[in-house]
Formats: sequence, C-alpha cells, structure tokens
Amino acid sequence: MRVLELIILAALAAVVLFQLYAVLGRRVGRGAEETPRPGVLPVEPPRLAPSAPEGSISATGVAAMRARDPNFDVAGFLQGARGAYQMIVTGFAAGDRATLEPLLSPEVMAGFDAALKQREAEGRTESIEFLHEPRADFEGVTLTGDDAKASVRFLAEFRSRTKGPEGEAVDDRRTAEIWTFQRNLKSRNPNWTLIHVDAAEA
Repeated sequence: MRVLELIILAALAAVVLFQLYAVLGRRVGRGAEETPRPGVLPVEPPRLAPSAPEGSISATGVAAMRARDPNFDVAGFLQGARGAYQMIVTGFAAGDRATLEPLLSPEVMAGFDAALKQREAEGRTESIEFLHEPRADFEGVTLTGDDAKASVRFLAEFRSRTKGPEGEAVDDRRTAEIWTFQRNLKSRNPNWTLIHVDAAEA
C-alpha cells in the first residue's frame, strides 16, 4: 500500500510540474523554439539589483509611497507611464534626442545615444506606428531612502518602417516588457525617469 501511495504522489507531482512549465514557458506571440527577435529597445539598459536592497520596502509598496507622497495615485501614474513609453519608443525611432534626454537616466541615455550613432553611421532611419494603445499594468513600487522605483508591464503592438542602403522594410511587432522608473521624493522635479528595461511574459 505504501508503494502505491508513492506512485500516486509522483504522478500528481509530474502533472503539477507540467502545468507550471506550460504557463511559465509561454512567450508572447511565438513558440519557445523560435529565435527571439529584438524588442522595442535595441540597447540593454543597466540592470537593477535582482533583489531590493536591505532596508527597502518591497511588495507593492503603495501604502508606503502614499505615506511619503499623498498625491501618488496608481491610475494617474500609469497614465503618465504609458505616455512616457510611447514618447520614448517613437522618440528613439525618430532619433529625437531632445525628447529622450529628460525621460531617461544618464546611463540609459548613453546607451540609446550609442545605438543612434551606429544607426546614423549606417545611413538608416526608422519610424514607429502603434497599432493599438499600449496596455500598462502596475507591477509595484519600492522605496529605498528617498528614492522610489516603480515598475510597469507594457504590452504593445506596433509597425516599424525602416529605410537603409538596401531599401525599405516594414515589420509588425508585439512586445511584452517591464519598465522601471525612478524618482527622488525630495526633488522638486515631479517627473519619473526610465532606469531599466527587461523582457517580460504576457
């Protein structure tokens, strides 16, 4: 009887592991066997630490954020983040450094500028057209001292038109990414800046 119980438990564990793989292994718009295509951002911004520093407030952190900034509102933040997302994506495509600079951290701006210079040297141009309004989902906010970091998951579909020495190409893309924005709560500047981008599951 003991052996039969072990067999049943092993079978149940195998089913659970299969279901987890089916959910966590699914990519947006393409199978796991396909070669990943470039996302919206062709450069990789500096990575954040994999876990919050000691002494920071984790989880969603909304209550802690409101304690420091009573005007913080998730819906309002998401509206602004969605607008910033569209401005950054279209601004990078157009090579509009004046639009990008106030929205990005110096490290991310440096990476963008290097990618733009390479594209310009190759004689290439690009334009972006969003097929639908991007979806923005609030992932949470953390506080470390006076610095607030808030993350948003973006799902977007857009059409990219590129021109180069070899001619013109049109490419429809669907992306899922998590963008992390930062703001110093003691600063008079109320704007958040982009400090990190990572690929995400749908």
